Amino acid sequence: MSSPSKRREMDLMKLMMSDYKVEMINDGMQEFYVEFHGPTDSPYQGGAWKIRVELPDAYPYKSPSIGFINKIYHPNVDEMSGSVCLDVINQTWSPMFDLVNVFEVFLPQLLLYPNPSDPLNGEAAALMMRDKAAYEQRVKDVFWGDLCGLYSS
Repeated sequence: MSSPSKRREMDLMKLMMSDYKVEMINDGMQEFYVEFHGPTDSPYQGGAWKIRVELPDAYPYKSPSIGFINKIYHPNVDEMSGSVCLDVINQTWSPMFDLVNVFEVFLPQLLLYPNPSDPLNGEAAALMMRDKAAYEQRVKDVFWGDLCGLYSS
């Protein structure tokens, strides 16, 4: 069994080799940004988000911390902090998963199949359940508005 630091290094390299743009925050390998593109056939298609990833010392035995840096309108993402409500990251993480799983499976699934019954953003959840077309338009308005500086913090 390899050490957590060796596994962290391998997972990060695998992520970089998978054509993700990765930007290190400090000299270490524990904090970095990843450019994540919205999945096809979703209201997020065409969008790109900067995701902050922090790997705990016990990674891969403890899950990474994931958060959106730029604004995203989604029932399971806190609008202010960018925190993600995702069971596989928050509760059911396993060392069998790696960073590529987060960006190729978990985050795309989150954006394709929001769970409005367990929201971090109650407004987005209510709008999604009440008027899906208006919700999808709001998703695009928030992303493009943020990109143009309309929703800057």
